Amino acid sequence: MVGKKFGRLLVVQRAGSNPANGNVRWLCQCECGNKVVVDGYSLRCGQTKSCGCLKREISKQSSKCNPAFQKNVGKATNLVNKDGISFTSSKFTKRNKSGVIGVSYDKQSDSWYAHLMIDYKYVLSKTFKHFEDAVAARREAEKKYYGKKLDN
Repeated sequence: MVGKKFGRLLVVQRAGSNPANGNVRWLCQCECGNKVVVDGYSLRCGQTKSCGCLKREISKQSSKCNPAFQKNVGKATNLVNKDGISFTSSKFTKRNKSGVIGVSYDKQSDSWYAHLMIDYKYVLSKTFKHFEDAVAARREAEKKYYGKKLDN
């Protein structure tokens, strides 16, 4: 692999292995000058092509061509609703694995986290051993700060 090029990345040397899956990791030099350690599988299958600079360039170019995006650049009010509640704290996303907004599981600590952000500050950020306790804490915070619980 040393000396091979994948997208903008040139493989420089082996950098150990990924403890999660056993794949070899490689230190790579990006065309932009940054160095990054990448999983070998991600390189070979084309999943990783740069240090991140390629994605930033594509996003930058896409945003320049999007008038609606340009009109809203820099407006922090787009991140919260009329009550100052962050949309990430009040909308159910496909990344949510617990089924409850603001409740997530951390494998490393074997704990459940309950979060709620209001006006860009966490008003709830606690860990719990049991899922039900995290959900109850989130529901209580919703009642306190929203005046009701969210539908999720």
